[in-house]
Amino acid sequence: MQLNEVTFDEARPVDGYGPGFFRVGGAVHEGALLITATGLAPWGGYSDETSLLALVGAVDVVFVGTGAEIAHIPNELRSTLEAAGLGVEVMNSPAACRTYNVLLSEGRRIALAVLPV
Repeated sequence: MQLNEVTFDEARPVDGYGPGFFRVGGAVHEGALLITATGLAPWGGYSDETSLLALVGAVDVVFVGTGAEIAHIPNELRSTLEAAGLGVEVMNSPAACRTYNVLLSEGRRIALAVLPV
């Protein structure tokens, strides 16, 4: 098996997570986060659709991490994001972090809106 080192250029991958926090680019951040290739910010959860809509045109898909367990996001949120042209993929937060990192390393136009485990 051949192993290749992954480089992220200026983007910061999710290095780890635990109860109530995420480690992104080596720094620990508490609470829910919205992460893109260009930065990160606190995320207000499912009621914070404004932050997600600000990504229209900059990303193609938003991965939504629902915490320790996979859960449905509110139908209104999904409908609003999809109507604005954003793809929405929902999974538990650990899977969302891993998927985000893989696609980030490929240079994809993605974002991660993630709730802590």
